[in-house]
Amino acid sequence: MQLFLDSELRVMRNGGESFLYDKLGAQFRRINGENGVVFSVWAPNAKSASVVGDFNGWNPGSNPLSLQGDSGIWACFISGVSQGSHYKFYLLNSLGEAVEKTDPMGRFFEQAPKNSAIVWDTSHFDWSDQKWMDARSGGNPLESPMSIYEMHLGSWRKHSDAESYSYKDLAGELVNYISEMGFTHVEFMPVAEHAYYPSWGYQVTGFYAPTSRYGTPDEFAALINAFHAANIGVIIDWVPAHFPKDDHALARFDGTALYEHEDPRLGEHPDWGTLIFNYGCKEVANYLTSNALYWFDRFHVDGLRVDAVASMLYLDYSRKDGEWIPNKEGGRENLEAVKLLRSINHQVANRYPGAVMIAEESTSWPKVTHPITDGGLGFSLKWNMGWMHDNLNFFRQDPKKRHYNFDKITFAMSYYYSENFLLPLSHDEVVHMKGSLFGKMPGDERSGLANLRLLFGCQWMFPGKKLLFMGGEIGQKNEWNQDCDLDWKLVGDNWLNRGLQRWVRDLNCFYREHVSLWESDFNPDGFQWVNCSDREKLVLSFIRRNSNESERLLVIVNFSANHYSDYIVGVDKWGKWEEVLNSDKSIYGGESKSTNASVEIILESCDEMEFSISISLAPFAIVVFHLVN
Repeated sequence: MQLFLDSELRVMRNGGESFLYDKLGAQFRRINGENGVVFSVWAPNAKSASVVGDFNGWNPGSNPLSLQGDSGIWACFISGVSQGSHYKFYLLNSLGEAVEKTDPMGRFFEQAPKNSAIVWDTSHFDWSDQKWMDARSGGNPLESPMSIYEMHLGSWRKHSDAESYSYKDLAGELVNYISEMGFTHVEFMPVAEHAYYPSWGYQVTGFYAPTSRYGTPDEFAALINAFHAANIGVIIDWVPAHFPKDDHALARFDGTALYEHEDPRLGEHPDWGTLIFNYGCKEVANYLTSNALYWFDRFHVDGLRVDAVASMLYLDYSRKDGEWIPNKEGGRENLEAVKLLRSINHQVANRYPGAVMIAEESTSWPKVTHPITDGGLGFSLKWNMGWMHDNLNFFRQDPKKRHYNFDKITFAMSYYYSENFLLPLSHDEVVHMKGSLFGKMPGDERSGLANLRLLFGCQWMFPGKKLLFMGGEIGQKNEWNQDCDLDWKLVGDNWLNRGLQRWVRDLNCFYREHVSLWESDFNPDGFQWVNCSDREKLVLSFIRRNSNESERLLVIVNFSANHYSDYIVGVDKWGKWEEVLNSDKSIYGGESKSTNASVEIILESCDEMEFSISISLAPFAIVVFHLVN
């Protein structure tokens, strides 16, 4: 039975269909006056195919699929199948083996270790976020505040019986918490279905399905709807770099290397024991492109953080000589991956104005965030991994030895304007025996939390969008563990940790209220060093300003354990400079050693500036002044 038009099959085969989720998988249809479901799957090398499910007693002979032209797509229509029905595809693969495979286009799955797909229509959720969507499409995220709370859905909070919060639970408590903390966005670690929970979602088995661990696709949509009602954007981790070898999923789907490469030098990832997509195959590129668009279209996400981009871009990524195959030009660049990423970024930008595409790219690949027309990859933002590593290495140091590594704090600004950077303090830095952020800070509890406030203050005051992994804001002492929730007792029992949490909240509020901290993030005129060479005192100072210079902030940072009661810093404008933020205040757990309600100009030049001010500067403190017009 022919269930697709020839034109549809031609477009899908040639890789021109960006909305496969409207075509393949389990689609509700009305045919010859009967309601039912069209089941379809791409398996060009299978010898036969059928669909088995709870609607036919899981009998492989009940509902055979027929090939649709020469497309490699098998399909059949079954009347009476309803939402919630469980199913799999039963294939006689190219080797003559009978195998059960889950639907690559499945919208909903049983909870692991079971793996049946579940018939579900994700196109009819009753959204109420039009105001948010209109505002997003009319805005420019690069010239807007962006502070992201990165989180793992299953381990933020748990119930008393150790069960994770559901999407419904999170739509209340999580939305309220992030709103109260002042973050502009939340970023979920991968939400697509994954059989192996300790993979944190990075080994995806169901690319089109929000994980069923926490609820239904509709309940996931309701969670995003609730965030939008609270004026909070939602970004999700997206993993097109690789997929696991699970027998029931994409691996050797029809008995051949269908989604991956046959040659392990191209098709296997040596670090993760996973398989690499064949980006040069039109159908595979189509599958991934459609998947990226699916999350924007059906779930109204506001951005994708694309995982492990470097592993996609380089054919020799984590490989020794002889373990990789050069491209057709003899180079190590994965030209097919470059083409795919550019295509996806182009389509997202055109179809979903105001949405962001964020690259986790750990090398110096050029022009990651430059326009495609300029030879770039077309991403909106790139994680600044160099900033993250340099800052954490610096903060680990004994304060008495920090002057040896002072350049680590300033180095990022020497290359900062080469890309549109996001400054991350992510989950990657609090796992695999690296300890927590608090655990990286030197000294006792009080000085450790002071240094953590200082680290966050630097992150928020320097140019670049912000990202903080959950638990950092409360001074989590233990390394993150996906099987445990955060140690919320810290903010119940310890006023110092409550102070840190309030500091992050106030940082977010201050950041959002001051246009100079985000409007010109990627314009060199928005940042100016005052003094970046006071290695002896371990003090930095710089100015942030907006595009029309109606606002300017002076930021002074003391990385030392010393209290400077009369520190002189240059200013370029005459007037009264008023202290508007100070990490040493007692409400944040500080000691209130420095108070600078307002300071008067000194008619003496300093730091190559015409005027100067004298301030009190507490140990491990960041202070911000505002020029009062």
